[in-house]
This record gives sequence, C-alpha cells and structure tokens, in this order.
Amino acid sequence: MDAHKLQRLEGLSKEARRLLVQMLGTLGVGHVGGSLSIVDMLVYLYYEELRIRPEEPRWSDRDRFVLSKGHAGPALYTLLAMKGYFDKAELATLNQPGTHLPSHCDMKLTPGVDMTAGSLGQGISAAVGMALAGRLDRKDYRVFCLVGDGEMQEGQVWEAAMYAGNQHLDNFVLIVDDNGMQIDNYTDEINAVRPIDKRLEAFGFAPICINGHDFHEIEAAFQLMHTIKRRPAAIIMSTVKGKGCSFCEGKLSCHSMPVTAADVASAMSELQ
Repeated sequence: MDAHKLQRLEGLSKEARRLLVQMLGTLGVGHVGGSLSIVDMLVYLYYEELRIRPEEPRWSDRDRFVLSKGHAGPALYTLLAMKGYFDKAELATLNQPGTHLPSHCDMKLTPGVDMTAGSLGQGISAAVGMALAGRLDRKDYRVFCLVGDGEMQEGQVWEAAMYAGNQHLDNFVLIVDDNGMQIDNYTDEINAVRPIDKRLEAFGFAPICINGHDFHEIEAAFQLMHTIKRRPAAIIMSTVKGKGCSFCEGKLSCHSMPVTAADVASAMSELQ
C-alpha cells in the first residue's frame, strides 16, 4: 500500500470516528466500544472492497454486507452516510422517535443495510443463505458478514459456519471482531472462543489473522481472500474495543455507556 492510499484511509477512519462519537454524544449514550473497534475494517470495505451503488441501495448485483453484531449499527450508519446512502445530518437522529437509524440495524428502515440484526448469531445465518442464493442464481456477488467474538458463543454461529464450510461457499467471507470483551466481562472469562482461527479452520474455513487497525494487514488479507477457492474465508481481526478515543478505549465499561459533551470534546481533539 502506497503512502498516499494509507494517508487517505487513515483520514477516512478519523472522520468516521469523529462522526460516530458526535452521533452518540447527541444521543448521550450508546454502543461506543464495539462500534469504534470495527471502524477501520468498515472503512476499507466501503472504500476499497465492496461492489456497491449508494444511489441504488438494492442493486441486485451488489456485494452484500451483514453486520451480525447489530448493536454496532452506529459504525455502519457512519460509513453509509459517508458513502452517500443518506445525508450525514441524519446521524443526529440515532435512536430517536421516527428515525431511520435505530439502535440496532434494520433493513426496512435504513438504506444500505442488507439484513436486520441484533439477536446475536442470526446475522451470519442470513448471510450464509445470501451466499447460497447467489450461487444458485449464478450471481457473482460476494457476501461479507461481521460477527463479534462474544457473539461467537452462540450456537447458531457454528451451525451457519458448519453449513458454509460444508457447501464450500467461496463467495462468503466471515469477519470476526476479536476485541476480547463483551458486555459482562472479558470474553475468555465468560466462555472462551479462542483459538478462533483453528476452530473455524476445523469447520472448513480458510482463516486469516490480522491486526484489525492496520490497513497494510487489512489489504493483504483481502488480497489473500481473493485467491481462496472452494472454501469460505474467515478474517479474524485482533482489535481494541473503543479504539481511537481515550475516554473509552480498552475499557470493559464501554460496551454501552454514556457519552458526555466532555467525552466528545476529548475525542474531537484526539482525532484531529
């Protein structure tokens, strides 16, 4: 990756984090930790990888993206607004009466959201179904699904993974946000899902482990993903919950927390 491209992507990530924190600050509370941890991956997906048409959200040949950890909707909404699916001013309506941006993603309300999510584990099942439908319809779109490490404690995740591997769905890419925390405690203390790569490999996936905040590694992962045939790929990204904002970075309490005016001011200063 050349220096200009890296600078552009890093700038987009800072912009996304600023918009995200301002949005949650307007509401005064929200899922800040798990939203900030996936920003860099979403920036790369929406600016470099996904075949999409923001002016035509339901374009039949688009790549699909399913945010299975639907509580991180604020991160997705930020990227959709940046790409022009709707006006950035709408971000200030997050979870307000009459909004198009509910706390958890809803495909019937938000342009660009491909699947309603929030009940953890269900998004990956829908995404695997989309990938199978693409094969049956002889379409060349790809389906990307992002799950959380805590979410992987759900049995439904592994049922879907088993089926994707069994069907050799090489048009399906699972992305795991391995930030090591969930709402109640550290993930390993609740119910360990590591080693995620070895477990997914046993289910028929080609695992790729990266630093989810390093654009060089993110790009290399997608370059490798494009060479994988007859197996679904799994990009397992090590991340930091609340990445980029000191008021929440790396803190167990940041799953869902108050976001004050002082927090927003601090984040804006850090993200210049």
